[in-house]
Amino acid sequence: MRRGSAQRLRLLLLILCCSSAVAAKKPTYIVHMARSRMPPGFADHRYWYDASLRSVSDSAEVLYFYDTVAHGFSARLTPAEARALACRHGVLSVEPETRYELHTTRTPEFLGLDRGGGFITSSDSDGDVVVGVLDTGVWPERKSFDDAGFGPIPASWKGECEEGKDFVPAAACNRKLVGARSFYRGYEASMGPMDESKEARSPRDNDGHGTHTSTTVAGSPVPDASLLGYAAGTARGMSSRARVAVYKVCWVGGCFSSDILAGMDKAVEDGCGVLSLSLGGRVADYYRDSIAIGAFTAMEKGVFVSCSAGNAGPVPTSLSNVAPWITTVGAGTLDRDFPAYVVLGNGENYTGATLYGGDPLPSSPLELVYAGNVTNTTNGNLCMLGTLLPEKVAGKIVLCDRGINSRVQKGYVVSEAGGAGMVLANSAGNGEELVADAHLLPATGVGEKAGNAIRSYIFSDPSPTVTIVFGGTKVGVRPSPVVAAFSSRGPNTITRAILKPDLIAPGVNILAGWTGAVAPTGLAMDARRTEFNIISGTSMSCPHVSGLAALLKGAHPEWSPAAIRSALMTTAYAAYPSGDSIIDAATGRAATPFDLGAGHVDPLRAIDPGLIYDLTVDDYLDFLCASNYTPFRIASLTKRSNFTCDATRTYAVSELNYPSFAVAFPATAADVVAGEAMTVKHRRTLTNVGRPGTYKATVRAWAGTEAGGVKVAVEPSELSFTEVGERRSYTVSFSAAGQPSGTTGFFRLEWSDGEHVVTSPLAFTWK
Repeated sequence: MRRGSAQRLRLLLLILCCSSAVAAKKPTYIVHMARSRMPPGFADHRYWYDASLRSVSDSAEVLYFYDTVAHGFSARLTPAEARALACRHGVLSVEPETRYELHTTRTPEFLGLDRGGGFITSSDSDGDVVVGVLDTGVWPERKSFDDAGFGPIPASWKGECEEGKDFVPAAACNRKLVGARSFYRGYEASMGPMDESKEARSPRDNDGHGTHTSTTVAGSPVPDASLLGYAAGTARGMSSRARVAVYKVCWVGGCFSSDILAGMDKAVEDGCGVLSLSLGGRVADYYRDSIAIGAFTAMEKGVFVSCSAGNAGPVPTSLSNVAPWITTVGAGTLDRDFPAYVVLGNGENYTGATLYGGDPLPSSPLELVYAGNVTNTTNGNLCMLGTLLPEKVAGKIVLCDRGINSRVQKGYVVSEAGGAGMVLANSAGNGEELVADAHLLPATGVGEKAGNAIRSYIFSDPSPTVTIVFGGTKVGVRPSPVVAAFSSRGPNTITRAILKPDLIAPGVNILAGWTGAVAPTGLAMDARRTEFNIISGTSMSCPHVSGLAALLKGAHPEWSPAAIRSALMTTAYAAYPSGDSIIDAATGRAATPFDLGAGHVDPLRAIDPGLIYDLTVDDYLDFLCASNYTPFRIASLTKRSNFTCDATRTYAVSELNYPSFAVAFPATAADVVAGEAMTVKHRRTLTNVGRPGTYKATVRAWAGTEAGGVKVAVEPSELSFTEVGERRSYTVSFSAAGQPSGTTGFFRLEWSDGEHVVTSPLAFTWK
């Protein structure tokens, strides 16, 4: 062989080898296709999928075809080929494959607990903490209550496992589930004898809510967990080594304050270190609020109390559980979605969310109708029971509007009328927030904008058609978190100078254990039974914080409930890595401290907060005096019948050593001279729980919001600490001229030593 020919051969072989190496490095992509948009001329969807792939790559080969829960295929492509394929006809999305491991079903990973090392994931000290969950009871047979690897129950535990209908202590309780009680006297006194064919007079959970919250708090790891194949992974609670005690205080007819208070009383007596209450009611003054009353004594005995903020958002001043000795938790989203794609006959497609796990829709598009056009009532658009006309619905997909009845019941109504599927449109109050449901028929929820567009299409097209393509589970969704639209909002109507909620935690589409008594939808007509369920609410965010409090209590047993809350609040984040504020799902704009408090919980930072804002019982008593509580009211709340406020002292709510700041200025009017500045001062004390250091104060505008013309000054602006436990005080002055009533403004105060950043939100209102 000639020398030149040999060189060309070596060059050719080198090129081939390099090409092979490049091909070997191609990542895998999952391609979701609009199956109904297959062009004529293809005998089968698979031929169309293959032709679409060949249009961007001659060498790529299909790895898998998806024909049931998803429509499409997967293939190895270069990023450029993937981008080109995404522009092809009928392609809904081209998603890079994600590497999965058998760890969590997402929340602990999203919070960083899998990266914590040490005690975060496996601390034996957590096993000394018992979390009391006041809810609908427990389904003890679930694997989340497995006690394998647990040591003896702490000697300090005084709780019991009650015997009752369908609840045998020897089989129900163990070293994980260490106590179970039920409280129903108040319920029966108000509602009459319970119907034991519908609920058990025992700690047995016939609802599912209590099993979900208790396993979110401290469920043991369960591999291969999912709901109908969605959110597959290893499910575990926030503090999987903590013990659980359940106190059944909620029944078919509701949760009654006498039962709640009795449950809290027994829980503290039993030795619970944390109480989790995913329940609430109309806001009331503290001395009239049974939960606030029970929580005060719990706090006094060193018990951390976490409560849900409520699901009445995005309406302002819609909070529950606002006492300053309670940690009030709002809800945010995870970085996980369960997408479904609504593909209209005009070629437009919209992304929704669903947990439907049954047979797919036919491959060809179906007729699309609006519920308001196929009804016999004025509110038929809501798809309420008996409102749809079968002769106009049969075999069609129905667009229903949210409101009044449950989301999954709307699908049942469509199914009963013979409908083939449903698209559920958000109202203005729900905005673009997507909450996934385990629908009984092929269905998905869509945001308000998509719902409006789909409705307009129906009214403008003489023959509207649609199909729904189901996309399974998707992680790494951005932006995340966002504040849930349903999460209740501030300001605090009882004490304007106390900012609530305190913080937010994951509360949307949360997977956790479920009862064996009812279906994942909770509907009587749903015969499905699942070990896990995915549901949403501040009821889900509250137990996340309860479990994290158990972690902190195990790591720092000397910390007070106020210290634990401070660590969680001052290390929370309110902005994305880009610096933009966390978004409010209800508005699409920056969330404010009235929406998310201090921000989204960040447990890895909370372990070592550097500084804390601590509070004692005496501090809270001073707060009550500043709130003009009479001796009678103080006694009602604190059980101190002989306590009176010192008439020689000047008390101020602004002196309460809370980790956040809220200032209510008088509005422009007779209250203040126009243009004249008014100054309000708040005093705080920081305690060092870390290494010696010097902290410097910085005041920053809250990104994406108005400052309201407030000037903020911190004095002193530098604090030095030489030892653990050392305390240093400072004063913040807020100066502002009168503004129209309803004006708001927001800042952030940060104390930093270069390693820790101790952050507090500042909120202002003019009233």
